[in-house]
Amino acid sequence: MDIRPEILVLVLACALVTVLPRVLPLVVLARVQLPALVMDWLRYVPLSVLAALLTLELMGTGLAGLIAIAAALAIAWASGSLLGTVVAGVALFRLLA
Repeated sequence: MDIRPEILVLVLACALVTVLPRVLPLVVLARVQLPALVMDWLRYVPLSVLAALLTLELMGTGLAGLIAIAAALAIAWASGSLLGTVVAGVALFRLLA
């Protein structure tokens, strides 16, 4: 199997562009002590991203999505099982959609 040099360079460049934004903040922020205000603010980032993703999903799925999300949240709260929550939410959405 021949590997063309331009394809190899393209694949390596894509790998570099993918890895750099993920590794660079880890390397830089590992040595920096962030202020308490920034740390408090960063605590809300995962919740904000989840809310944005759920809002977009609800806008596209309608009532079936709302019911599946509500059921998944109830199961997550009651059981604390990530696998059970995902399986139940996906199964319920599939049944309703």
